Amino acid sequence: MSAIVASGNHEGEAGVLRMYHAEYGPKATTETTMNDQASNTTPQHNMGTSRIGPITIGRAIAVTAAASLVIGLILGPIISGHPTLGADTTTSPEHTIAVSGNGEVSVAPDVADVVIGVMAQKTTVADSQSAAATSMTAVIAAVKKTGVDAKDIVTVNISLNPVYDYNTNGAAPRLVGYQFANTIKVTVRDISKVAAVVDDSMTAGATSVNGITFRVGDPKSAQGQARGLAMTDARAKADALAQAAGVSVKGVASITETSSQPTPIYYTAGALDAAKAQSVSTPIQTGTTDITIQVTVTYLIG
Repeated sequence: MSAIVASGNHEGEAGVLRMYHAEYGPKATTETTMNDQASNTTPQHNMGTSRIGPITIGRAIAVTAAASLVIGLILGPIISGHPTLGADTTTSPEHTIAVSGNGEVSVAPDVADVVIGVMAQKTTVADSQSAAATSMTAVIAAVKKTGVDAKDIVTVNISLNPVYDYNTNGAAPRLVGYQFANTIKVTVRDISKVAAVVDDSMTAGATSVNGITFRVGDPKSAQGQARGLAMTDARAKADALAQAAGVSVKGVASITETSSQPTPIYYTAGALDAAKAQSVSTPIQTGTTDITIQVTVTYLIG
């Protein structure tokens, strides 16, 4: 049994060697004689005689054709004088003019912001704070009595500062007390009650009214009108410039908008003290509020 196995292994190795020599051995040399010398080889050697070593003639032809195509794609545009990139997309620059336009609409304000403050000076911090708190509590109560909602009363500043006496004949300044200040901003939505808010707060103990600002609660409608006027003004200027240059407006490239805020009306302490002393109502003139829109427009011309 073992002899038969050895014989089988020998025949298997011989078979592998024959297959190797048939594929890569001397046959490869005889196969280069092409079909006209097929009679000198055995039928086994004639089967598939298109190999040249490990590369077939068909593969060699395909590689040659592919290389020729690549060379043609590279050299073709160069020989013809055109760049190898895509089509030329360069366009002429756009011609534009930039102008500004203004639009202004005057409307009657319906909201006022009033800044009211109290100040107390005492020899100690506790005394000055207590006095200021008492005065501000009375001021807030008086403002609420005029119809102002609590949500429209906002504290905007609280400060405490030492007070010194500098008349000491050259000696170091002497601390004489403390000054406590408390300030609130009151939004008055009923414009007819602004005077009452000012007068009643001073009667209750306010020591300053730092400013009154009138505005429109919902300015969208007025802003829309002012915006339209601003664009009309800008287009008129652009048309005039284009006509003078012998061209015409073709479109809009960009628009930038800015808006202005109304300027606060300030009252001096002297005027308020005089009104308080005479027990007369403080005259409040609301006038009109100017809603201003400015636009900068860049127009296309041609």
